[in-house]
Amino acid sequence: MSSVKTQLRAIFDLTGDYLQALTETVKKQPIHHSRYFELPAPTTDDERQALSSIPVTAHDGQQALLRICNSYTDFYKQQGLSSKMARRHPGLIVLAKQSESELIPYIDKINELKMEFKKLVLTYDNNDARFDAVHSAVPGLQTLSFYRRIHYEGNSPSSVRFTWMKKHSTKSLSRKLALTMLERSSAYSNPRMIDQTQWQRLVEQEKAKVASLSHNEKLRIRRPIRVTPEVNVRFSDARRYHVSGALPFIVFDDNPDLKLGELTSYTLKEDPRKREYEYLVERLYLAKGE
Repeated sequence: MSSVKTQLRAIFDLTGDYLQALTETVKKQPIHHSRYFELPAPTTDDERQALSSIPVTAHDGQQALLRICNSYTDFYKQQGLSSKMARRHPGLIVLAKQSESELIPYIDKINELKMEFKKLVLTYDNNDARFDAVHSAVPGLQTLSFYRRIHYEGNSPSSVRFTWMKKHSTKSLSRKLALTMLERSSAYSNPRMIDQTQWQRLVEQEKAKVASLSHNEKLRIRRPIRVTPEVNVRFSDARRYHVSGALPFIVFDDNPDLKLGELTSYTLKEDPRKREYEYLVERLYLAKGE
């Protein structure tokens, strides 16, 4: 599979060339509006819990433009930051309609290359092989960031606004599969527990809880919800769509009345109708299903 690694590197380098050409060309275009919403970089601590608040720092003008251009090439792991949670770069740049023909070919080619890279990675059978292939080809690459599409709109929307979207992660599983997961975890080392014996004792207690259930008991993993910025594009009440706001959104439009929104700081608001779950295994968010 060494040829696949060579292909991965070649696609990555070509993507970088197109990204450089894109950002250099953007800076030369007539710009109607640029806004970048800076979020805190995710740390390893953030991987273990759902955040109750996320502050947003807004930048505009040339400062925003610089951050927007830099964000498209922010796909390397950084020391001290989470390697599992990708950094997010919500923002908006409104360019003159005349820029469309010059920039869209670059954007489409970049998105095509990213998809080609991802498809090649997925030719490997398992996560370990994929990790080895990617990091042999491009050391330090954070694939979650690299895979992201650059979204744009050129069909005269009436508004482009931002919001926070809650993503639910629910997985059903059998008692047998839950026990298999716990069995595997007993062999892992836990960085939060210095004493490996203590860690294994905890896992054995968790296994005993699951093993005490009936064989046909339904189980579910309900992971905490992580919110993510989203771009909402509206043409009319009946025609609208939303896309990820993890990268700055590009609009080609000369309409001075285009309504543009802001991404405000996020604060968790508890839904009074929300059900509180009793977890059988809290660290895995494993609970009894309905």
